[in-house]
Amino acid sequence: FVVDRPASGLFLDMCLGKTVITLTAIDDLMNDRFEVDKVLIIAPLKVAEDTWSREAQKWDHLKHLRISKILGTEKQRIAGLNADADIYVINRENVVWLVQHLKENKQRWPFDMVVIDELSSFKSNTAQRFKALRHARPMIDRIVGLTGTPASNSLMDLWAEMYLLDRGERLGHTITGYRSHWFKPAWGNGNIVYKWQPVKGAMEEITDAISDITVSMSAEDYLTLPDRIDSNIVVHLKEKALKAYREMERTALLELENEEVTALSAAAVMNKLLQLANGFVYNDSHVAHAIHEDKLDALAELIESAGSPVMVYYEFQADRDLILSRIPGAVLLESDKQISAWNRGEIPVLLAHPASAGYGLNLQDGGHI
Repeated sequence: FVVDRPASGLFLDMCLGKTVITLTAIDDLMNDRFEVDKVLIIAPLKVAEDTWSREAQKWDHLKHLRISKILGTEKQRIAGLNADADIYVINRENVVWLVQHLKENKQRWPFDMVVIDELSSFKSNTAQRFKALRHARPMIDRIVGLTGTPASNSLMDLWAEMYLLDRGERLGHTITGYRSHWFKPAWGNGNIVYKWQPVKGAMEEITDAISDITVSMSAEDYLTLPDRIDSNIVVHLKEKALKAYREMERTALLELENEEVTALSAAAVMNKLLQLANGFVYNDSHVAHAIHEDKLDALAELIESAGSPVMVYYEFQADRDLILSRIPGAVLLESDKQISAWNRGEIPVLLAHPASAGYGLNLQDGGHI
């Protein structure tokens, strides 16, 4: 599908092999058909650091591909850009820098093929990364967009994503035209529309319009996996901690030894209650005050009984700090070094935040809890 089209979107669920499929197509186009010379892959930072190079080394037919990473400091990015390689991987936050760097140095766009890993991260037509890539799009001969969630929020997300693939051929050259054709105002104030909703039949018409350059596959149609086992562990707060929780819940105020913690809205109260449930509370200066260790005790017991490596996702920075100080061997996921060590089975407890470890990381070799 990718080889046969100058622009294609692979809307494939997680674990259906978007990375190896794309690398195989690149190898075919580069070394068998001689249609591609240099490839740029744009990906989330941790995916750019680890996943693409790791995947290439995992498969015998891809090990010969030379991958350079345009990451790190400006000096390191320039060195990666100037390296002799087949594939260049950059994080999406540095797309603007890349376009500006080439323009300022009067260098032509060097990549005849571009792969956008997590195409949905380019869903905003007002984002600088979209505008930068839109500027470079006429110089790109082949482009591939990869995502499992092309319309994660609504069908409105699709316009910017598809524009980067076909330059407006299928869904229109402007977001205004796209909106007026397939959407109607859901609610607004006068001439200002705050929310749009698809008109009847919009889903079918849009899907049909892009069907020739996109392929969608669902994991449940192709993979047979064991059921995930969810163990919900209830933590009962001790009397003192529960009293503090109830006080914040009732009065939006919590008295500590030397100060008061206040919440000025219902949302702020909810946030403070989440913190208190976890074992701490931030004061007005964002300093964390420890309240209890009931949840840490439960986590320590869970890890001890697991008997194999455990990955723990945390919400607040204070959670991270408390876990690191309490749990022996806990390591924070910060770069490809921790990913490699985890997959080698060298990390008993790996801490990660959903916002920074939410896309396409290959962590399956290190554990399953």
